[in-house]
Amino acid sequence: MEVDTIELAKKKNVQTVPIKAHIFFNLAVFCFWFSIYIYIPLFSVYLESVGFSYAAIGIILGAYGVTQILFRFPLGILSDVLHKIRKQLLIAGFVCAFISCMLLVYFDSFIFVLFARLLAGITASMWVMATVLYSYYFSPSKAAKAMGAMQFNTVTTQFICMTASGYLIHLFGWNFPFWLGGIASLFGIYFAWNIKEVQNGTENNLTLRVNAYIKRTNAIPGLKLVTFLSLIAHAILFISIFGFSPMIAVSIGINEQQFVWLMSAFFIPHALTSLGLMIFSLDPKYNRMFLKISFILTSIFLGLIPLANTLISISLYHAGLGFALGFTFPLLLSEVVQISPDELKMSAMGYYQSFYALGILIGPIFAGVIAEQFGLNEVFLFSAILTLLSVLILYFWQSKNRR
Repeated sequence: MEVDTIELAKKKNVQTVPIKAHIFFNLAVFCFWFSIYIYIPLFSVYLESVGFSYAAIGIILGAYGVTQILFRFPLGILSDVLHKIRKQLLIAGFVCAFISCMLLVYFDSFIFVLFARLLAGITASMWVMATVLYSYYFSPSKAAKAMGAMQFNTVTTQFICMTASGYLIHLFGWNFPFWLGGIASLFGIYFAWNIKEVQNGTENNLTLRVNAYIKRTNAIPGLKLVTFLSLIAHAILFISIFGFSPMIAVSIGINEQQFVWLMSAFFIPHALTSLGLMIFSLDPKYNRMFLKISFILTSIFLGLIPLANTLISISLYHAGLGFALGFTFPLLLSEVVQISPDELKMSAMGYYQSFYALGILIGPIFAGVIAEQFGLNEVFLFSAILTLLSVLILYFWQSKNRR
């Protein structure tokens, strides 16, 4: 998911960083994700309630990916060039989050809502800067520890948002999460402004070598396949739990108070699976096998969701979906790490993030068109077929490489 910018430039002479700096940084990370995720669980339901068509909802949900496509790859490649303004870029991300939330509070027209989500995408793009800045708090040998802390913070924040949002809306109305997001972004500006910057002393001026970096990154064997699979997985994520799952849940009679169970059902196995892969190392030679199994399970549970008619059944199917995707994202990230040369890891991550963001864009848009033409159930059936096709692509690619 959003935590996969974890392979960063190697560092030398890392300074000792006080505990207060770590606390401020992690508070900034909490505010970062809270500001753009607190309203997401029922956002599609909100959009439907104010009169948008399924097609328009798909475009708005997909807009979050547009600015990520435009920003993440350049930010990944130019990270060294931008080292003097990384902190300022992170702060700018919070400013974009604040403006986004305020637009959602005061406007409900298509143009303003669309612009608000484009701004949220800019905020998400600045995650590249956050991970780079925090990685310099640790020596290279402890980089996994640094990113483990970031991942735990990210998953915890998103879980809090996904489980609390529905009940907060039930108590205080649709605008309340937007206000909370705006307040969190202001706190985020404060924490980000006060975080300690650590310079690694190895920044290079890459301006004259950007084209070469792009060409070399694009030529990494297997990177396009892994990125395509991640594109599909992110499309599924933003079609389902971050997109149309709340709408299909409402259609079978689930109310805002009960959404905590649906969201918990997805996120708990999702987080535990990812945590398990962090604790127990998996032999990389089994990655492709587990990826195929994960995609097959994803397809099965997507196909079952339209059959759900109770809170229990739809929660169980989403628990299975969360479990399968919990394997998928870390394994794909692991593949990127393995196939990327050390000097290209950051640009490979930028490439990977930028192009999987196409899934965040295209997935909800296609899902909205399908929902408009055929219905909500068909959205999940389409997604199941798309996932199975991805398994076939992975299988044929493996077969080709064995020859």
